[in-house]
Amino acid sequence: MKEQRSETERGIPMAFLQVQFFSAALNVASTVNVILPEANQGIGMGASRDERLPKVLYLLHGYSDDHSIWMRRTSVERYAANHNLAIIMPAVNHSFYCNETYGEKYWDYVSDELPRTMHRFFRLSNKPEDTYVAGLSMGGYGAMRLALTYPEHFAGAASFSGAVDLETIFYQRHIGTEIDRVFGDQKQIKGTEYDLFYLTEKNAKAAHKPWLYVSCGTKDFLFDQHKAFVPNLRKNGWDVMSYEEPDAIHEWGFWDQQIKAFIELIYAREDTEGD
Repeated sequence: MKEQRSETERGIPMAFLQVQFFSAALNVASTVNVILPEANQGIGMGASRDERLPKVLYLLHGYSDDHSIWMRRTSVERYAANHNLAIIMPAVNHSFYCNETYGEKYWDYVSDELPRTMHRFFRLSNKPEDTYVAGLSMGGYGAMRLALTYPEHFAGAASFSGAVDLETIFYQRHIGTEIDRVFGDQKQIKGTEYDLFYLTEKNAKAAHKPWLYVSCGTKDFLFDQHKAFVPNLRKNGWDVMSYEEPDAIHEWGFWDQQIKAFIELIYAREDTEGD
């Protein structure tokens, strides 16, 4: 006879954690915020009763922010409540998710050390079909770079108001001298590992490619980058959905809406693909 278990035992315990650990890649203590799915919750919140290991979403911050910002500016925890989804939110300072010339190895951190560490600490699915990455602005660039560089690692990825054309940012100096610390004396982004347009072509014939969601407001200062990036993805055979919010600017009201939409899309696609 099958053993009967309580509702709590059948579910996965809920937690919001601030995880502090020593990063070998950065050679310094690092802080990551983590949301884990729950089996039971209080008034006004949903809960997941899925007994499988949780899917994982790496959620990346923008240029002026840190690991805490998604929890402070959006309702991402509430949007994820009905789903068996763990959300991992690291901090990378102003690095653009790159190994800095005069600084730290943030690309090594987010692309390799962070996922290995999170899987060592928590019971999470390590299947590519259960792994996602998303971010806003600078984090949109980071999410796209991860997905386009390692397409075999992800089921889907999203950029919200993404700084997807680093070449333009490099020359127009939108972020001042901070970019020099990241890239040093490098004079060109185009055609390098930092160039998302180059990566879409380089890995166009990858055996597995994640689906992509790319959104931006029509009055965002990065909208021209969005308009160039989406056709380039499609030209190179990537499965991309795009969304343009009329009159939206570079602000949290839009990003709050977009993280909700992306989480819903993850599970809507799962339901469709499972039919």
